[in-house]
Amino acid sequence: MTAGRPLAPAQYGVGSGGANTSPQLSWSGFPAETRSFAVTAYDPDAPTGSGFWHWAVFNLPVTVTRLPAGVGAAGGHLLPAGAVTLPNEEGQRSFIGAGPPAGTGTHRYQFIVHAVDRPRLDVGPGSTPAVLGFTLHFHTLARGILEATGVFGGATGDTENH
Repeated sequence: MTAGRPLAPAQYGVGSGGANTSPQLSWSGFPAETRSFAVTAYDPDAPTGSGFWHWAVFNLPVTVTRLPAGVGAAGGHLLPAGAVTLPNEEGQRSFIGAGPPAGTGTHRYQFIVHAVDRPRLDVGPGSTPAVLGFTLHFHTLARGILEATGVFGGATGDTENH
């Protein structure tokens, strides 16, 4: 995935010709005080009034500075021990791919890595990504944002509503 460029077909939802595959992400240059990381994927352009959360993972150990493609698969079994995946907008504990609805233009997909000031955040596993975002507001030392784009139809021209 390249900043400012379209998502790869695999990062689209199944109904849009993709595979709901989370992209490979890596990061560096975080503050020495960092104790853990959180990763979120968000579409601020979804026609909901509140955006659309595609993925939210937290309590990633500070030693983890790379997530391979596909690590956001259902069940979280590919994530490091102790990492927690919250339900996305479709209630799934996994990455859900892009699929902007017709007529909503180009959407931005923000993949954000948060450097957290404590080893574990006390956010319940059934909480929403918005609650995680609220907690991160008070515990983020730094963050990096990688923004890609997506359009209606994805890889095949099919539709999916998010």
